[in-house]
Amino acid sequence: MPSTLVECVPNFSEGRDAAKVDAIVEAMKVPGVYLLDREMDSDHNRCVITLVGEREAIQEAAIRGVGKAAELIDLTKHQGAHPRMGAADVVPFIPIDGVTIEDCVAMARHVGAEIAKRFQIPVYLYEAAAATPERQNLENIRRGQFEGIRAEIATNPARRPDFGEARVHPTAGATVVGARKALIAYNVFLNTPDVDIAKKIAKAVRFSSGGLRFVKGAGFLVRGMAQVSMNLTDFEQTPVHRVFELVKREAARYGVIPVSSEIVGLIPKKALEQAAEWFLQVENFDSSLILENSLAAVMSGQMTAGKTTAVGGLRAGVEPFIEQLAAPTATPGGGSAAAASGAMAAGLAGMVASMSRGKKAYAQFESQLNAAIARLGQLREELKAAIDADAESYNLVMKAYKSAKSVEGAASDGKAAIVSALKQATSVPMGVAERVAEVEEIAEKLKPITNPNMKSDLTTAIALAKAALEGALANVEINLESLEDAAFVAETRKRALILKV
Repeated sequence: MPSTLVECVPNFSEGRDAAKVDAIVEAMKVPGVYLLDREMDSDHNRCVITLVGEREAIQEAAIRGVGKAAELIDLTKHQGAHPRMGAADVVPFIPIDGVTIEDCVAMARHVGAEIAKRFQIPVYLYEAAAATPERQNLENIRRGQFEGIRAEIATNPARRPDFGEARVHPTAGATVVGARKALIAYNVFLNTPDVDIAKKIAKAVRFSSGGLRFVKGAGFLVRGMAQVSMNLTDFEQTPVHRVFELVKREAARYGVIPVSSEIVGLIPKKALEQAAEWFLQVENFDSSLILENSLAAVMSGQMTAGKTTAVGGLRAGVEPFIEQLAAPTATPGGGSAAAASGAMAAGLAGMVASMSRGKKAYAQFESQLNAAIARLGQLREELKAAIDADAESYNLVMKAYKSAKSVEGAASDGKAAIVSALKQATSVPMGVAERVAEVEEIAEKLKPITNPNMKSDLTTAIALAKAALEGALANVEINLESLEDAAFVAETRKRALILKV
């Protein structure tokens, strides 16, 4: 697996002409980038392409896809159920492995600037990459669609793009680029053609109208059926099964029922595991009960949730990393060890919460336990990603120093590269420190609402989190000592001081 893995899910305003979609996909074929999925919907007149690849390669793939879409798609002739503002409508980057959401923000800004420069298409930044809070929400940017933006972009300061001139491309419109976590595009079909019912249900379900957090929704008429079309922006905190149940309940108010649902693009396996646990009411459900998960763990020498023991025991799962730490090489080092300690802390605390959830004695704490489990799972994944990210950031610093020495007559460029690499090497452990501080806080709050017989597990989790915090902050400080950017140093030390209090 590459040392950095990023997902990109560009949405193009073409769902009827397969030849055009083929051409766009062909344009995005870049070494190091892989096509995972392509979905075309003629009613929405939209396609969703799912790519995964290394950080540098996937940026170029996305840029080329936008350029090809601009050649082939004419929005002045486009009609479809789905709102749109660009031939390449939205281009999000999602961290998968060895990268952070902050890395994806930087990628989105680079790609946005390149799109405007190469193709004269204005670009707006959204979600985590947004330059202003009001642009975090895609709907705010896309309001009025292509025609509305075309009419206002030059005269309304609120509609000025983040990159490019204040005028839409005459046929390709404008493009939105951003960074976000994994999103599930989930649609529910109703046994009625009455689209007004779908719109009312969508209003009840979506967060902006008082519905479920992390759900966006709208109603459309698709294939002769009313469709509740939704985006689930954080499935761990608002899972698919909860969304389906609310849609079903709201539909009953109007005398209709869901007849089917669909996933557009890909869905994380964990989301389906959550749905299976919910609907089957499996009392002892754990992801390690799934045959393929257990098999994968055994084959890779890693354990899932501490349930099974492969040949060599639990030691087989951690020994390679420990031996890498012991090897006489600079990486992995203390930063990676701190991230691993934090991930273990999150795992232990999550285990304690999971084993108390669903038990009669702790029923009154169900919502708190659910929230803790969801957040700890997210933190655990982010800390695991930081193990490699820390090592990679150190390697980039060494590479920058080496390049600066070997390049003659480019001292300023070399110095800038060193500063950039040092900032990255500082930001990774700073992110680890902030995450493990949150893990420690959650673990402390679990003490009075979980099984007291598991007190030692929480004690261990808290100790691991404290050690991770101390180690991460030490790595932050040693990098700051080499940095000459006073503003960055001051701001980082301010963040670190908060965690020490």
